[in-house]
Amino acid sequence: MNIYISGISGTGMGPLALMARKAGINVYGSDRSLGAIAKELENAGIEYQVGPQDGTYFSEKIDTVGIDWFIYTSALPQDHPELLMAKERGIKVSKRDELIAKLVKELDLKMVAVAGTHGKTTTTSMLVWAIDKLRDESGNRLLPSSYLVGTILSFAPSGSYKEGDKFFIYEADEYDRNFLHFHPWVSLITYVSYDHPDIYKTRKDYEEAFIQFEEQSQNVIFATKEASLHGVDVLKAGGKEPQIIPEIDKRITLSGSPRREDATSAFFALKEMLRHCGQEVSDEKIIEVLNSFPGVRRRFERVSEGFYSDYAHHPEEVKATIDIASEEAGKLGKKGVVVVYQPHQNTRQHEVRALYKDAFDKADRIYWLPTFLTREDESLPVITPKEFIADLNVKDKAFVAELDDDLAEKIKADHSEGYLVILLTAGPADAWFRKTFAE
Repeated sequence: MNIYISGISGTGMGPLALMARKAGINVYGSDRSLGAIAKELENAGIEYQVGPQDGTYFSEKIDTVGIDWFIYTSALPQDHPELLMAKERGIKVSKRDELIAKLVKELDLKMVAVAGTHGKTTTTSMLVWAIDKLRDESGNRLLPSSYLVGTILSFAPSGSYKEGDKFFIYEADEYDRNFLHFHPWVSLITYVSYDHPDIYKTRKDYEEAFIQFEEQSQNVIFATKEASLHGVDVLKAGGKEPQIIPEIDKRITLSGSPRREDATSAFFALKEMLRHCGQEVSDEKIIEVLNSFPGVRRRFERVSEGFYSDYAHHPEEVKATIDIASEEAGKLGKKGVVVVYQPHQNTRQHEVRALYKDAFDKADRIYWLPTFLTREDESLPVITPKEFIADLNVKDKAFVAELDDDLAEKIKADHSEGYLVILLTAGPADAWFRKTFAE
């Protein structure tokens, strides 16, 4: 089979290309620029073009090798030249989820899906870390697993498949209702809070999607009792045995209660996977592996001494990440935490604005950047940094900022005074931050 992936080098599609290639599928594609997974694609020998996606390269591949399936991202506009060409040439067209479901079925893999508004990437990455570290005396993996995770990992590729794998670990994103294409063997649900108003017009609509996902899962592990929207009794009546994790395992010592909560969820999933394989590993060994988890890119990632970057862009994510940063600052002997924040998507901000009130309470200073605008409802006024700051409990500690030399000097001064500095963004501020403060 020959597939073509548009937007192939990003964290959403790149890992899928790697997995498909490992599974023996011929993979081609294109991207406007080199994305986060570009190096991994190069190492895997995957052919793709970088530059204008005007259809020229795609047409060439159709004529020379024959393309059976065109895969595209949710971000691709419906008038995109490659998408239009695929439809005109009668090529099968779908988003990535249909291909993933096909691979899981044809390769006879048991899907371990991680879903939730927050914590998906970290929890999925913890599972990927653990399956590599849990080995027998001969060095063989106790839990042979394929996986896809939507970020760059320092310790492994972002996607993998090996012959003989039994499980498929997947970060199941709710955006565009993607996760509803799957019927996982085990689902971990980390936390559910209303998000993506451009897809889910109401909170009820959002929560009903998670309820459907629970129904489609053979087994469900909840990070907290609050993560179960459907209700435990309803799931049991349907023949499922949901596992509620009422509190964080005290033996897990990672910084921040959100990280410890993610690790506890991963712990229970790993035990279920080991049980299915007939493998016996002590709880202490599993926890030792999870406690050694090094973290992942843009999830409380250390950029250099005292400087961290995180993907948080929802008020509840912001609050959780600052909690982690506060604990880490204490361990490192820092005076406190300075936050640089770039909100993402004005449409989302209109839905979540009220939740910012106490989100920054543990920060010692906040620099608030203009919102990174994508996929916007043009009828909504853009909320300004000044308006956001007026809503905060700690408004006297927050300042309007821009990505410029003045901000860089202020941050350097804060760092020299002994503060831990963390950037929270899903936007372009990350590149500026790394360029300015990386070692």
